[in-house]
Amino acid sequence: MTNVIRMFFIAGLSACFLFPVMAYAASEDAPVRVAIVGLVHGHVKGFLSALPKNSSATLVAVVEPQTELAKGYAAEYKLDAKLFYSDLEKMLVDVHPDAVLVYTSIKDHRRVIEAAARHGVSAMVEKPLSTTLDDAIAIRAAAREHHVTVLVNYETTWYASNREVFAQVNAGKLGEIRRVVVHDGHEGPQEIHVEQEFLSWLTDPRTNGAGALFDFGCYGADLMTVLMHGNAPDSVVAVTRTFKPEIYPKVDDDATVVLQYAKAQAVLMPSWNWSFSRKDMEVYGVDGYGITVGPNLVRVRYHGEAAETEMRAPQVPKDASNSLDYLVAVLRGRVKPDRDLSSLETNMVVMQILDAALRSSQNGRAVTVTALPE
Repeated sequence: MTNVIRMFFIAGLSACFLFPVMAYAASEDAPVRVAIVGLVHGHVKGFLSALPKNSSATLVAVVEPQTELAKGYAAEYKLDAKLFYSDLEKMLVDVHPDAVLVYTSIKDHRRVIEAAARHGVSAMVEKPLSTTLDDAIAIRAAAREHHVTVLVNYETTWYASNREVFAQVNAGKLGEIRRVVVHDGHEGPQEIHVEQEFLSWLTDPRTNGAGALFDFGCYGADLMTVLMHGNAPDSVVAVTRTFKPEIYPKVDDDATVVLQYAKAQAVLMPSWNWSFSRKDMEVYGVDGYGITVGPNLVRVRYHGEAAETEMRAPQVPKDASNSLDYLVAVLRGRVKPDRDLSSLETNMVVMQILDAALRSSQNGRAVTVTALPE
């Protein structure tokens, strides 16, 4: 098994080096104790909906300083009022969960991760890792100093279609990769009616880093980094547009990002202007191509064949099928992440790409990607 597919098979979330497994539970069957920090990220609803169906984890606390927002979630999901805290530090002292699941603005990721790390608590955040490269470097420093795991959750990590394309690459069926094209996005956050508390920070460059560029550009950067064995591109060129300034006056709503490698190129197309929601990837090698169609279908064609074939991707094992089961597998030591799609190491490269893309969009020039300081 090559590094590429091994990274994807354990796809998910990790630290940039292997940490000793902590005694998270009295037995292997006892649920992992998780705390939610923040309720302003709409993806928290997916987690709260999935949690009752998963016996591997239990919710032990929720931190949300906005009282009315907290009350609304407590009522909607029938959560005990005793779970709720308004102060992160107090929750960490009182409860000391095994991990925090962070649903704040992206800007607040660093603050929460650093606080949790000081208490020896691991963290899983929603993509991307941070709003700036400096914050990402600080997050990595906290993880190293306190020996905790920092995880980043991407929806596309759990797609069977992406997993199958990685398997095609691993098997050598596509040959050496030459070009990758990734389309990600939807009609726009306001157009799809995201919650107001979500929309307010998502459309603010200070709290989100950018607009569609960061919101959806991170997906393609993540996938390409694993395909390139963790290597950063040599250079990045990005063009951003705001086609709907009356809706998104502060941020871009469309971007095209070109990543140049020694022998390959990636074109990322994050946008809030698609006519429907999409997350798909095209991988072209010297011997064929693999194109994902939604979470489960793949179209392939190999050199010498007259037509392509559409196939249903094999079912994904439980520990690689969703963020919660993967988190539990990591914390219990069943999975040892190594440069996978949501590892801290991979996401440091993702942040290098996003940082370079933002600078390129501002100055109109290609940006050379330099090595990260250790």
